Amino acid sequence: MSINKPGWKDERRPFTFTSLNDDAFLEFTIKIYNDHKGVTNELDSLKVGDEMIVHDVWGAISYQGPGYFIAGGAGITPFIAILRQLKKKDLVEGNTLFFSNRTKADIILKDELESILGSNAIFITTEEQNDKYGSVRIDEEYLRNNITDLSTHFYVCGPDKMITDINAALATIGAKAETVIFEK
Repeated sequence: MSINKPGWKDERRPFTFTSLNDDAFLEFTIKIYNDHKGVTNELDSLKVGDEMIVHDVWGAISYQGPGYFIAGGAGITPFIAILRQLKKKDLVEGNTLFFSNRTKADIILKDELESILGSNAIFITTEEQNDKYGSVRIDEEYLRNNITDLSTHFYVCGPDKMITDINAALATIGAKAETVIFEK
């Protein structure tokens, strides 16, 4: 998407729909970065009547069955609609979320994710020590210690390096390539 304003039309960014197919509205969940003048900061200043330009849609993560959702930061967004739909259909059982952020203040939709997944919503922080969230990275050791079923699905989304590292770690601990789902 881009913003239909001079100077912003060519500044395209990928944002994920987080509304459900049968919702009467279109929703995006976007983390606003106010620390620099960029697209998300400009989005925060939009007014009713301002326009967005939706370009060709690319990338998709589709639900293939119960498993582990592994997200980093704004990489949670493709999972929001999936998890909402699972809750709506009462199909949440068998799913676990590992959601990594720098600090607990960075956790997007924490209360809703806990409401959907209960104790299977596991929040991890990398730059903040906290008894509830821990201060670790999702790496091979973390996955070895926290994954109990390698025959299930793995949904991975986050920064490119995180996806590469998680996918490699999953392969090393024995997950089959066909069970690892991520945007390609």
